[in-house]
Amino acid sequence: MDGQAWDDFGLIDRSPMLHEIQRRRTFAIISHPDAGKTTLTEKLLLYGGALSLAGSVTARKNQRAATSDWMELEKQRGISISSTVLQFEYGGCVVNLLDTPGHKDFSEDTYRVLTAVDAAIMVIDAGKGIEAQTRKLFEVCRRRGVPIFTFMNKLDRPTRDPLVLLDELESVLGIGACAMNWPLGTGPEFRGVFERRKKEVHLFERTARGAYRAPEKVGGLTDAFVQENVDPDALKRSMDELEMLDGAGYDFDRAKLDRGEQTPVFFGSASNNFGVQLLLDAFLELAPAPRHRVAQGVAIEPAARGFSGFIFKIQANMDPRHRDRIYFIRIVSGKFERDMQVFNTRTGKKVRLSNSQKLFAQERETVDDGYAGDVIGIVGNHDFLIGDTLSENVALKFEEIPYFAPECFAFLHNPVTAKFKQFREGLSQLLAEGVMQGYSMPQAIQKVPLLGAVAPAI
Repeated sequence: MDGQAWDDFGLIDRSPMLHEIQRRRTFAIISHPDAGKTTLTEKLLLYGGALSLAGSVTARKNQRAATSDWMELEKQRGISISSTVLQFEYGGCVVNLLDTPGHKDFSEDTYRVLTAVDAAIMVIDAGKGIEAQTRKLFEVCRRRGVPIFTFMNKLDRPTRDPLVLLDELESVLGIGACAMNWPLGTGPEFRGVFERRKKEVHLFERTARGAYRAPEKVGGLTDAFVQENVDPDALKRSMDELEMLDGAGYDFDRAKLDRGEQTPVFFGSASNNFGVQLLLDAFLELAPAPRHRVAQGVAIEPAARGFSGFIFKIQANMDPRHRDRIYFIRIVSGKFERDMQVFNTRTGKKVRLSNSQKLFAQERETVDDGYAGDVIGIVGNHDFLIGDTLSENVALKFEEIPYFAPECFAFLHNPVTAKFKQFREGLSQLLAEGVMQGYSMPQAIQKVPLLGAVAPAI
């Protein structure tokens, strides 16, 4: 690409648009199945003011299903199997939270979502430590240079020794672990955490099913209410461990975090809301604003004048009342405005981005503008594919989306020939979402589609 083609992508001046970009925080939550990822997602929404009542992951008769799990199968099984975008404002930041599938059968969808984020929160079950899927997702983040924050979850249950958990991050994942807070007791004795930067104790009270913010008291380690509410042996052990961390532990280093060489570690219990507020506040303070992306060897800065973005996910039938598709776009540079015309640089055709939506799980709201770092949905039946670049510059093309060779194959049969048209349309929508690839056997008598998907063990 010649230099002239990049004229529209020069940096803007330090304008209000740059301020809006700096407010964005776009991240995903990754974990092994059942580590508490969706529960933490709910609680971040609760503390971020996006929910007044947290739902329950388990679909009981008298409880709500998790907000981010909108598919019927997700509600029945209590797992996330589809990526969801959740946008809300909190603490002066515009938060774009991408809830990803934790189940290994849907791992390729997670890998693609990680191309659209600037940071990740890694949830670890403190009783099990680092598990297989966590390690794979961590490696994907590492290859992309994504800063990672770690939340040691389920401290209200029997856990491994906290020092062992820190050591495991270093020995298994090869990343420096800086404890930002420290648990006061574990299992039944867990009462709160010590916030190391401010040297404050946060003691929490349980609420019914964790549906509301946990009441807390804040003070020092030697305060009377701490001595009264924390088991003496647990408090003594925590104080000894804190002294050890001060002498031999890692100091927080922002530069190492940005390079993916260090992870800040937070302890808590998402189900009881213990430590969630501390995680959210620290994350919004320390997580990076939108970063540049590379197109044909050239760095496209978020504050560039021209609009650009790429499609990282396609979802069909999010609303059963409408047979439409939503194309999820990560804005890389410039400002998005509804009804603007851009190029699909793969086809060279101009398209109008008119039906633009801000998403909150299955709910939609028309959005008139957006900035670098935002994720917006375009509703319709456009000729878009996963990985397409949408830009005001027809020569621009991002190479963000990874593709994997399929390892699992199966034939898909239509048992009702009278519904061939519906079968064909459903198959077309399935393939457009990019979770699997379609093949045909050239010598076959019957044209039965062969589907290939990435194996769970990728």
